Amino acid sequence: MEREQEPKAPQEQPAAGDAQPEPEAAQDQQTQRTENGEIEDIETLKVKLQEERGKAEQYLANWQRAAADFQNYKRRTEQEREEMARLANASLIINILPILDDLERALSSVDVKLAGLTWIDGIRLIYRKFQMVLEAAGLHEIKAEGERFDPNLHEAVMEAEGEEGQVLRVVQKGYKLGDRVLRPAMVIVGRGKQTEEGREGAGEQA
Repeated sequence: MEREQEPKAPQEQPAAGDAQPEPEAAQDQQTQRTENGEIEDIETLKVKLQEERGKAEQYLANWQRAAADFQNYKRRTEQEREEMARLANASLIINILPILDDLERALSSVDVKLAGLTWIDGIRLIYRKFQMVLEAAGLHEIKAEGERFDPNLHEAVMEAEGEEGQVLRVVQKGYKLGDRVLRPAMVIVGRGKQTEEGREGAGEQA
């Protein structure tokens, strides 16, 4: 009889789940690609960070400019409001000044015999109250008599013999509201002392 052939032992096959070992060159290439990718990501992040930093600086500059504009607007609005209030006060005071002038003239023309009467004292008290109210509003009298003539503060109504350029007498008082001239003082200004020869010449011409 023929001898039965013994079955051959099956060769061991690698399991399907087992990873095949990669060559060293492939591993180095994979590592290189990973490193390059990380470097590119870092560079991209740096660029984006720089862009965002630029935007932030621009936003800050815009905010600072807007804040400065608002402060200027607020300051300008307050100044306009104050100016309107001053103009309103000025308009009211200008209308009151003729009353003050009338009271001054009335008191200056009172006869000495009537000076002690009660109603005279009452008028004088009203006059003083007027002065106090106007001074509280910022009104003050312009110095004139004895001062050098200043066209910004004084208005010359005539000239008279006296020291040249000096205010000799006040015809009507002037007033300032704060730093603003509300009404210039009407004054008589000296034209200089006339010499004897000048008087004789003037007489001959007459």
